[in-house]
Amino acid sequence: MNAKIDLPGHAQYPHLFSPLDLGHTQLRNRCIMGSMHTGLEELPDGFERMAAFYAERAAGDVGMIITGGISPNEEGGMAITDEQGNPLASASKLNTQEEAAGHRMVTDAVHEAAPDCKICLQILHMGALAYNEGAVAPSPVRSRIGAFSPAELDEEGIEKQIADHAYCATLAKQSGYDGVEIIGSAGYLLSTFLVEKTNQRTDQWGGSYENRMRFSVEVIRRVREAVGKDFIVIFRIAAMDMLEGGMSWEEIALLAKAVEQAGASMISTHFVWHEAQVPTIATMVPRRAFTGVTKRVRGEVSVPVITSNRINMPDVAEAVLADGDADLVSMARPMLADAELVKKAAEGRTEEINTCIACNQACLDHAFAGKTTSCLVNPRACHETVLNWGPTEQPKNIAVVGAGPAGLAYATVAAERGHAVTLYDAADEIGGQFNLAKQVPGKEEFHETIRYYRAMMTKYQVTMCLGQRVDAQALVDAGFDHVVVATGISPRAPDISGIDHDKVVGYIDAIRGNKPIGEKVAVIGAGGIGFDVTELITHQGKSSALDIELFAKEWGVDFDNHPRGGVTGVEPVVNKADREVWLMQRKDTPVGRGLGKTTGWTKRILLNRRGVNMVNAVEYVRIDDSGLHVLIGGQPKTFEVDTVIICAGQVPERGLYDDLMIKGVSADLIGGAFEAVELDAKTAINQATHLAAAV
Repeated sequence: MNAKIDLPGHAQYPHLFSPLDLGHTQLRNRCIMGSMHTGLEELPDGFERMAAFYAERAAGDVGMIITGGISPNEEGGMAITDEQGNPLASASKLNTQEEAAGHRMVTDAVHEAAPDCKICLQILHMGALAYNEGAVAPSPVRSRIGAFSPAELDEEGIEKQIADHAYCATLAKQSGYDGVEIIGSAGYLLSTFLVEKTNQRTDQWGGSYENRMRFSVEVIRRVREAVGKDFIVIFRIAAMDMLEGGMSWEEIALLAKAVEQAGASMISTHFVWHEAQVPTIATMVPRRAFTGVTKRVRGEVSVPVITSNRINMPDVAEAVLADGDADLVSMARPMLADAELVKKAAEGRTEEINTCIACNQACLDHAFAGKTTSCLVNPRACHETVLNWGPTEQPKNIAVVGAGPAGLAYATVAAERGHAVTLYDAADEIGGQFNLAKQVPGKEEFHETIRYYRAMMTKYQVTMCLGQRVDAQALVDAGFDHVVVATGISPRAPDISGIDHDKVVGYIDAIRGNKPIGEKVAVIGAGGIGFDVTELITHQGKSSALDIELFAKEWGVDFDNHPRGGVTGVEPVVNKADREVWLMQRKDTPVGRGLGKTTGWTKRILLNRRGVNMVNAVEYVRIDDSGLHVLIGGQPKTFEVDTVIICAGQVPERGLYDDLMIKGVSADLIGGAFEAVELDAKTAINQATHLAAAV
């Protein structure tokens, strides 16, 4: 360890801030911004926006950046369009000189922002997962989540794919990149050669494992041959693919050694195929859950090894490195949440880090829906050229009423710009609905967002008046120039006979434990809140999000013995409360259909394993001593429950705003008070940030 101890964080996190010598070059620290597709790649001004996005992270002191995936050819990317020919998904590739010139804009921006920051292009051939009618794979096996059945590559086609990878790497070097990462995991092209169920060939590229790994090894060999010695070549390996019948530990170790021998500078460990049914990056996953697997890979090779997944704070990264689990730590979404994460850690400003809470709502959910990626807690992410603010030229005296996510976001940005901000809330603590979310097992990360905003209130000298309910006249009397009403929502009481029965409990009381919950429970409303409440009342014991061993048992992962895929032959063991629950909705669509694309399936699986009964197309009739009376398909049914928990939506609390309008006060209405659709912190923080940037 040769790190120079010249900043508080260097002493606090000595492993994290130790440089890494690669022979031909050096990384300034052990923190990597991992690859994540942003959607900027396909925009008309995408190169300009990528340049600003990555440059800001480089200036934030990250040691190396790996870009979002770029295909080496047309068939390896996404090319779905709507009826008008507009792209619905990614079509980013690098196989022409014109595209190389665009990428030069990105690398120049990064190196200008931080000359000692390295940037590598991820070469991503999607194989059977390509949204492309020309999709190719080792065998014509359609993925469970694939849009098309891929064509089987013949010998000439295999040679083309290898050559295209090598040429893409050559263009990347020409474009000013310091290296490339070749992804050999997740169900993309290289990984489908490795696994028997997707590689059914009998020639030199299939059959034995030595043949099945030949494609990956040859790609690395040819890439190294094309770019020379003084260029970083990273291979991203599926260290545990979470597939029944997936790769064995012995096969992973053999592959790691082979790609090192073929010329890889580093190996980056990845976990899970996209079609596997084990969560790896959702907020319910414990921090550093998979780094022990990386440690095993590290023991097999001599090149540096990178670990990833659910590492979101510098103390976690430091512990991973200190324990010898990896040589470098990759953080992708945490760099969306805070471009200055590493810089703040170095300067001893850890409390000011805007922590990734792994909600996926604005990042991966956007990416898989063909939208531009951003971040729930940081709406500037991927919008650096369109959402900016500086010191105000006309400081105002602003009141913000409501210390939930919207009010806190507004107060932070407005105060940072130099406005005098007074924040009111009737509660004794900041956080609003986040204080409910943090009580749900698997959502403990919401504590971090509240901690961040608390630090921002102190840093920007926001006057906080907590435990104070303020009315319009008091605000007028105080002489504020502008008032922001962020008073949030009230739970909606559905029009059901007996809604005031003793059996009925609101979701706020249920989460806070204010009222007893019986042994037989009906939950009315199967949106995000309904699922959260059901998770809470069916949960038994410690949260598995806080315990790797519990998480592994709950999801059927064997980290100790590493069977094929890490999951083959392993039965999940779910700790569930001794309670019978019916989760209901009016809609006739499957329960949970409207949840987030990348996290909803985890919640459905978990509650199904706990025996939760999910009922759709329900017409609620009445609640009485007998229970909940409903109609299902026109047929009457009575659920003989002890408790009925209401999770039936919200209504905005905008009475204060209406009073201010009557008095002619300059005011804005934001967050749930503006529009109460579920509890949408993403929209609330985004709206508040834009308004505060313009005030």
